[in-house]
Amino acid sequence: MRKIALATFVFIFSVEVFSQEPTRWRGPDANGIYPDRGLLTEWPENGPELLWKFEQMGEGFSSPAISGGYIYIPTMIDKTGYMFKLTMDGELVWRVEYGEEFHESYPGSRATATLVDDRLYFLSGRGKLLCMSTEDGSVIWTKHLVNDLNGVLNRYGFNETVVVEGDKIYCTPGGETQSVVALNRFTGEMVWAAEGKGDKAAYCTPLMLDFPSRKLLVTHTESYILGIDRQDGTLLWTHYWPNRRLEHQNTPLFVNGDLFCFSGYGKGAVMLSMNEDGSSVREKWVSETFDNRMGGAVLIDGYIYGCGHHNRSWQCLEWETGRQMYESTELTMGVVIAADGLIYCYDERGELALVEPNHNEFKIISRTSITEGTGQQWAHPVIHEGVLYISRGSTLMAFQIK
Repeated sequence: MRKIALATFVFIFSVEVFSQEPTRWRGPDANGIYPDRGLLTEWPENGPELLWKFEQMGEGFSSPAISGGYIYIPTMIDKTGYMFKLTMDGELVWRVEYGEEFHESYPGSRATATLVDDRLYFLSGRGKLLCMSTEDGSVIWTKHLVNDLNGVLNRYGFNETVVVEGDKIYCTPGGETQSVVALNRFTGEMVWAAEGKGDKAAYCTPLMLDFPSRKLLVTHTESYILGIDRQDGTLLWTHYWPNRRLEHQNTPLFVNGDLFCFSGYGKGAVMLSMNEDGSSVREKWVSETFDNRMGGAVLIDGYIYGCGHHNRSWQCLEWETGRQMYESTELTMGVVIAADGLIYCYDERGELALVEPNHNEFKIISRTSITEGTGQQWAHPVIHEGVLYISRGSTLMAFQIK
């Protein structure tokens, strides 16, 4: 009886240890909205309290990923990529080299790590896909999107944050014959390769959608929005949507059968309506003004909030019709996330604003300036357990917002 009880305990313990949901780019639902509650509804005069800062990083635009009570973030130092593991107090646990990083146009790390159980998955700007141990940073397996998967390096390198689901990991090598591939996340072996349109990858992190009859992956390559069956990689539909630079960094938003896709360089946004099983789409409306380059958007109570690129204004669109409700130039273009019913805007000049989700006006509640760190202020902030994390080049900062 004792052996049976012990075996039962071991089994239950194992299930609990390996039942963690993978982390996602831009929050648990990949939509820029974080689940924290009880956050400050306005900030002190000098902004939220800076709890700590970690200043040992180099160059990059990656956001931190948080799992199991630790923070993981990549960076580039002297053309070499490093993955850092920090405590929640900002103390270094380990730093592991992962190879050459992208050091041409806008040098530095790009993607954010994806964490599940005791493994970390990360795609470098040069196309090296790594599976690492979260315990010590040791490399379990690697694949190269160009050398191993026939992908093509884009102008600014590979930027997507890979998505993990079940025993698969999804990424976008692009190229002449394929678009997205699914690999076994434990071994790195190919599961399937989806047909492409001859496009390169376009920096987009894919969106995962579940329908009653199928599971869908949606992403954007240089000229096409793609709908792919996650079961076997079948390319179900495409929608032609290029822009002047063939760059589409934003992950689409999806609600009740409608898919909102948006990118910069004057192209704007398109709302696509899907049929009931996700196997086809039709164009519903277009907004030329919402040409958001890489700052994301959030949907709150039927309205989309984000910024443009060419006109650099902050905007609100009605989800159902695409009607523009307002535009404001009070901040320059930047990144947007949301939590606890409020919007956080972080612009390219380092202005951080707490904004009311009011579809009639751009209403700033509080604002402050982020002056620490180096380089462009492009990394997407992260909110976790009442703390706002902002990465800027050499420095990761943690602010108390609860």
